[in-house]
Amino acid sequence: MFGKKKAFSAARIDTLVGQGTEINGDLVFSGGLHVDGKINGNVVAEEGSSAILILSEFGRIEGEVTVPNMVLNGEIVGDVYGSIRVELAPKSRIKGSVYYN
Repeated sequence: MFGKKKAFSAARIDTLVGQGTEINGDLVFSGGLHVDGKINGNVVAEEGSSAILILSEFGRIEGEVTVPNMVLNGEIVGDVYGSIRVELAPKSRIKGSVYYN
């Protein structure tokens, strides 16, 4: 009736920010980024890439997030900009605005 929900295929993870890791400063990436730790700064995918951000329930980002594809299950303090797909999982918490295509 409502159609089948299209799931992300198995995302290739190029970069992992572990649970005990804290990054202070902006992060620019391409490919797949999985965050279990904390980032204090903006997270931006390279222009024109089909990058994906996966924020686990243990992850936290304080800053703007600009990524074409994302699966969010952690906490973001800042605005979120998704040009292709934004998926909010049950434990996601966003203190800011969400903009998507």
